[in-house]
Amino acid sequence: MGQVLALESVLQDRRIWRGQQAQALPNSALATGFDALDFALPSGGWLEASLHEILIASDGIGELSLVLPILAKLSQQQKPIILIAPPYRPYAPAWQNSGVRLSQLHVIDAQPKEALWAMEQALRSGSCGAVIGWPIKADDKSLRRLQVAAETGHTLGFAFRAMSAASNPSPAPVRVSLKGTHSTPELRLIKCRGANAPMHPIAYSPHYRH
Repeated sequence: MGQVLALESVLQDRRIWRGQQAQALPNSALATGFDALDFALPSGGWLEASLHEILIASDGIGELSLVLPILAKLSQQQKPIILIAPPYRPYAPAWQNSGVRLSQLHVIDAQPKEALWAMEQALRSGSCGAVIGWPIKADDKSLRRLQVAAETGHTLGFAFRAMSAASNPSPAPVRVSLKGTHSTPELRLIKCRGANAPMHPIAYSPHYRH
């Protein structure tokens, strides 16, 4: 007990600098551009300072359309959009027709190992509106680093991964899956922090925009 009292007496000394407790920035939500998805997400949209996993059964089934509305909005606010090692070269006219300002769109080519590092640094920098990556070999530890980086930089992050990763644990607060075809996609919310994911598919059309 004497040691506790001694510690308290030291802390009461005004000459001791205690520092300031870091205050976490609120993790606000950004509308996805799809009413049904916003309704299903407990936050009402994409979490501004978090990593979101989008698990896809195959390429080209509308996965980019899922994020284009928010990317368009952020780019129109003069916030950079960073693509890390995309599997295909972005088709500029399609992005522009979706409302994305090409002057704010930046592509970084990298090998798988370097791509994870680049994505982490971009998220952590706090200078980007959104960071999108296609991590090929990402384990739980790698994804946790990306989530921490997104929180630190208060940056919106998306990781497109294969559907086979659905059975693996992930620290990402939000995970959605997309399968089917481009004309008949099936969108499901498989994880959402703060609530149970709905059992039913979410109405989604890749061509739909606000």
